Amino acid sequence: MIIGYYFLQFIISFLATMLFSIIFNAPRRLLLACGFVGAMGWIIFKITVDLDFGKVMSSFLGSFILAMMSHVMSRRYKRPVIIFIVPGIIPLVPGGLAYEATRYLVSNQYTLAVNTFLEVTLISGAIAFGILCAEILYYSYTRIRQHYGRMNGKTYKKSYNMNNRA
Repeated sequence: MIIGYYFLQFIISFLATMLFSIIFNAPRRLLLACGFVGAMGWIIFKITVDLDFGKVMSSFLGSFILAMMSHVMSRRYKRPVIIFIVPGIIPLVPGGLAYEATRYLVSNQYTLAVNTFLEVTLISGAIAFGILCAEILYYSYTRIRQHYGRMNGKTYKKSYNMNNRA
C-alpha cells in the first residue's frame, strides 16, 4: 500500500518534471534524466514529510538531493546544471500554499494570511538554501578530488571555476 503510494507520487512528479523540461526547451535526450532528478527530489520531500520532519526541512532535503543529483547528471551528460535544477524544483515550489495565503488575505483573514505567507517564505528559502549547500558541497568535493589527483601526478585541463574570472 505505502510502496504503491510512493510509486504513484514518483510517476506523477516524473511526468510533471519531464513536461516542464519540454517547456523549458531541454534537449530531448535529457528529458528522462530531468524527470528522474525531479522525481527523486519530490520523493525525498514526501518521505521526509511523512516522517514528520516538517515542510521546511523536507523542502531543504528534497532540494539538496535534487541539486546533488543535478550535478551528477550534469557531469554525466556534459550539460549545464541549470537544465536539471530548474525543472526539478517545480514540484517542490509551494504554489498552492501561496495561493492559499493570498486567498486568506483577500477574505480578510489576516492572521492566517501572515502565517501562511511566512510558511511560504520559509519553504522557498529552504529550497534555495538546499541548492546553495549542494553547490558548495559539490564544488568543494571537485576541488579536493583535483587536489589529490594533482598530488598523484594527474593533470587536468584548465576549466572555468568560481575563482577564474578572467
